[in-house]
Amino acid sequence: MEKIKIPLYKVLLMGDSGVGKTCILDSFLCDSFIENHDSTIGVDYKTKIIEIKEKIVKLQIWDTAGKQIIRFMTITSSYFNNVHGIVLVYDITDEESFNNLDYWLRLINDCARNDVKKILIGAKCDLKNDRRVTKKRGEQLAEKHNMTFLETSSKLDINNEEAFYLLAEDICNNTQNILCGADSKSKTWKSSSESIDVIYPCAFKCSIL
Repeated sequence: MEKIKIPLYKVLLMGDSGVGKTCILDSFLCDSFIENHDSTIGVDYKTKIIEIKEKIVKLQIWDTAGKQIIRFMTITSSYFNNVHGIVLVYDITDEESFNNLDYWLRLINDCARNDVKKILIGAKCDLKNDRRVTKKRGEQLAEKHNMTFLETSSKLDINNEEAFYLLAEDICNNTQNILCGADSKSKTWKSSSESIDVIYPCAFKCSIL
């Protein structure tokens, strides 16, 4: 057993209520799918240790409420402190959830650093017959706002893990630039790390703390 220090990356999971944010997180953390989740009230976070290009990192993923609740929270901006990445989610069967991405992007622009890494997820891609938002529209919006884009299905376990790994890789690639660069938008970014016990050779991406 060896004790090592690993970087800790804070990630926000954002989007309207009911788009499947918690299902996406559960699928990534536990390979599980629960059909009917209660709506998230406020925020909750969970962590997972993964390996990115032979580098071990710990993701601290904050599952946030939909805008129907979060708009009444006076401390919303505090959740953006030291955020490295954002997973922005809409439901491909819900046109309104896609249209409301403008609200979420404004919130991100107002509260997060310019160099925060973002990925846009079109959730519930298994519901092909109920689709209201084309994949092309998602791709175009992601390109416009410099975001990675994937469509996912928690029910069929499609692309949920890939989404977090792509975001984590972007964060890893960007971290050194952030540490060496100017303080974008005058929002302080702090590097975090912690010591953990690691037993070799283990499957790092299966570790959940």
